[in-house]
Amino acid sequence: MITLPDLPYPYEALAPVISADTMHFHHDKHHATYVKTTNELLAESGGASQDLETIVVDAHRSGNQKLFNQSAQAWNHAFFWVCMSPDRQSPNGELTGAIASAFGDLPALKNTFVTDGAEHFGSGWVWLVADGSGALKVISTHDAADPLIESGLTPLLVCDLWEHAYYLDHQNNRKGFLEAWFDALPNWDFAASQWSAARSRGQGWRYPAPTRSMAAE
Repeated sequence: MITLPDLPYPYEALAPVISADTMHFHHDKHHATYVKTTNELLAESGGASQDLETIVVDAHRSGNQKLFNQSAQAWNHAFFWVCMSPDRQSPNGELTGAIASAFGDLPALKNTFVTDGAEHFGSGWVWLVADGSGALKVISTHDAADPLIESGLTPLLVCDLWEHAYYLDHQNNRKGFLEAWFDALPNWDFAASQWSAARSRGQGWRYPAPTRSMAAE
């Protein structure tokens, strides 16, 4: 079964952009429910314990939308947590050059990221990804969709566009949330490691390994 990973920092560490109340609600309720429901769906189907990446991709390919929605949201949230750092960072090294090549500079990347996320209709996610050639681009996905189901894409950063991610702290001001988020919270060291994995065609971040098989439950 898949497990709910702990946050990599205290609940209050991302304030004031994201409050402790939001983090408790978001991680302990929303993320936990996606994990619980994924495990229940796998148990109902007699599915074996697999890594979450395989579960997400297989559910998408087979058209199992219910399992895809729950498992992809479990993966997206865990990736979101590690994309953030309580210590303000800036891109450095080769990632800085990649940003300049794709967008011109960091402010231009911020503008693209914030605009794409703010103008995204409905719920979803806004991502900084590397394509198969290693070039950077910003994309947004609806609902639970993520780069796992897109061939050749490696996610570097993501921000949650679902209202539960920001409404307690920013009300309906999604653009304001995204601007504050981009200025203060991206884990650029993590993004650089993901970009290096994309360029070398290595393995990027993976969801924590599953525990004993569903059959043993």
